[in-house]
Amino acid sequence: MSEEEQAYEPKIVAFLCKWCSSAGSDLAGVSRIQYPANATPITVPCSGSISPLYILSAFNKGADGVLLSGCHIGDCHYIEGNYLARRKIYLIKELLEMVGVEPDRFRMSWVSAAEGAKYAQVVKDFVADLKPLGPQNKLKADRT
Repeated sequence: MSEEEQAYEPKIVAFLCKWCSSAGSDLAGVSRIQYPANATPITVPCSGSISPLYILSAFNKGADGVLLSGCHIGDCHYIEGNYLARRKIYLIKELLEMVGVEPDRFRMSWVSAAEGAKYAQVVKDFVADLKPLGPQNKLKADRT
């Protein structure tokens, strides 16, 4: 493995539900739980409000991975938002394959406000899974 491959750190865009996952990431921080700083958090009202276009845009702008994290099933502050997000996962993975992005570069997780350690573990695991994939190339439409 070259020095460049060893030094590679994946860039992750993390769309986090305002009510649960964002609060979980805050708890990980204030609890001083160590985890990689690879994920750039973007707080959204609900995981169900994320358009697949946001995810495609993140990859198009250079993200190596995209994490979508929301409330546990049945605990959504908007009643059905996480059910909607769960239904979108299949569509998103199909779209990613269609445009030439490995589906493993997208991940969905359910993290509550009280699960700071779980959020940290989700990020650690995602970074570990992305490293062997290497940097992500831009979407097919931009490859000319």
